[in-house]
Amino acid sequence: MSLTLHPKAQTGRRIIFSRINDPKPIKGVVTGTQTAANGVALVRIRLDGQRSNLAIPADFAGLHYLSEIGPVPELPMGRFQPTTKDPGFDYQYDGVLLVEFEEGDLAVLTTDRDKAEAAVATYLREQHGMEDETEISEELAELTPRWVVFEWEPEDAECAWLMNPAKQGDDQALQVHYLPQA
Repeated sequence: MSLTLHPKAQTGRRIIFSRINDPKPIKGVVTGTQTAANGVALVRIRLDGQRSNLAIPADFAGLHYLSEIGPVPELPMGRFQPTTKDPGFDYQYDGVLLVEFEEGDLAVLTTDRDKAEAAVATYLREQHGMEDETEISEELAELTPRWVVFEWEPEDAECAWLMNPAKQGDDQALQVHYLPQA
């Protein structure tokens, strides 16, 4: 491991990163450098499409420095309108986004109750293996409309974004259908 910084490890330099257990290369950018407590020179990188940094040894074999150098893109902050490109929003049914939280609660981003029910029912069947239509109907009865806003958290926060309560008419407030975990 390097005790000196790699000569190309400079903020704004584009990189290609490959993990040892997943050699598929991912592009990113150097966001800074630091020295670990043991004196090892580290480079902080943010992979494209991610909101957090990785701190890895500057001479890590899976890190390839490219010649392109530019400004480090700022992360979006504040309220946002979710899309399937945002972390956690990877399930969509008939154009309706659905997100499941760690504790099992679901939020369906639509004002249309029928579309919310169709998305939840399909999700429960496909992702949870629920086959009992009576059980699915009981779950759907618990769907409640709520007004919320989605807000980005700072880089390296525990989660990329939060869903916070809002009032109809708040800036970027969305109506969701919410299903709490029983």
